[in-house]
Amino acid sequence: MLPISVAAELAGMHPQTLRQYDRLGLVQPRRTRGRGRRYSMRDVVRLREVQRLSQEEGVNLAGIKRIMELEDELVQVRSENQRLRLIADPGQRIFAAGPSGDVVAVPRGTRVRRVSTASGGALVLWRPQGR
Repeated sequence: MLPISVAAELAGMHPQTLRQYDRLGLVQPRRTRGRGRRYSMRDVVRLREVQRLSQEEGVNLAGIKRIMELEDELVQVRSENQRLRLIADPGQRIFAAGPSGDVVAVPRGTRVRRVSTASGGALVLWRPQGR
């Protein structure tokens, strides 16, 4: 984790700009116990993208915030889409009981180890017939 001075230098901007971006919600650094900001390299990459959109594309900060929100949502939607495709793909339809007792899809070839429970049960795998 990087202090604000290092993150600002890596992102090519003034520390006060990082504080402003934090207040606007464009980046969300972690906080120390004393409330100091700590940035990850992922935050630095995001800050560079904010700067690029602002300077090269001429997008205002409200527009940049919306673009970032939509990109984050797209990542989540793609992840959910991939999860649902694994469930729907007959070649991948192997199921197991998850830690909470829910039925979860497991990719073919995944090794599942038996897990002892308080009632002495074990993890069971099965595949639908005819698929």
